[in-house]
Amino acid sequence: MTALSRRRFLAISAACAALPAGASPAPVANWRGIALGAPASLRLEGLTDAQAVPIISAVKAELNRLENIFSLYRPQSELSRLNRDGHLSNPAPELLNVFSLCSALHEASEGAFDPTIQPLWSALATGATPAQIRAAQETIGWSRVSVQTDAIHLPQPGGSALTLNGIAQGAITDHISALLMAQGLQNVLVNMGEITALGQRADGEAWQVGLAGPNREIRKSIELQDRAVATSDTSSLMLTDTQGHILNPKGTARHVQVVSVSASSAAIADGLSTALCALPKTRAESVTRSFPEARLEMCI
Repeated sequence: MTALSRRRFLAISAACAALPAGASPAPVANWRGIALGAPASLRLEGLTDAQAVPIISAVKAELNRLENIFSLYRPQSELSRLNRDGHLSNPAPELLNVFSLCSALHEASEGAFDPTIQPLWSALATGATPAQIRAAQETIGWSRVSVQTDAIHLPQPGGSALTLNGIAQGAITDHISALLMAQGLQNVLVNMGEITALGQRADGEAWQVGLAGPNREIRKSIELQDRAVATSDTSSLMLTDTQGHILNPKGTARHVQVVSVSASSAAIADGLSTALCALPKTRAESVTRSFPEARLEMCI
């Protein structure tokens, strides 16, 4: 798992094919911003910038609402209050839905995907002593988190803490995609830290996504239509000289550096790409098959 926004190495080709002589290009509206601390963008085919203004305003409002649920860095977000107080009453349905997917990923990965990794991540990132690291390890255990529709309780108030940064950006991408579809938009490229391609480009072709490996070298190109893709890279942020930012709570040796997963849901793609980076490469295919709609696109 990761506690900070992971760098995504996705190259998006949104250029349209050459138009016939005399033809006018279809309008395209673009927006760039920030979601959960990472660069975010939208490409809306068939709309002018003026036509997109109310839609972009709705997107910004929804992003703000979702950050007030999932952000680790907003003191009054639901996640921050849960970590601070050890409990949270009346959690948002969006948080409960993500926690349900966390449980599925935790089970499929045999514990490699574990949102309670946050104290260990913080200990390693701040150069804690071996004793402090051992204490942080003792707080880990997703199965000990009590999740009910009316309240969530952490097992060790004041010691336990959660991070959702290995899945929340995918969840936000899904929510923004749903908002745009509800507005009647059909051809959109959504990047809220993970990528969802709705419909197709203005030239009638599927969206093209380049998947990059180490050093941002494009290793594979895929077509994406009504589907999401996420890439995780263990070396994009190093906690120590030898430890990347995606941790396996069991300390199992990893053999995977970069993973790309596509799925019908950006949250599933995001969570799976994170989990697979904390597992041996030999486990990648079998864990991916636990989610029938997911596909392992690249594993290096």
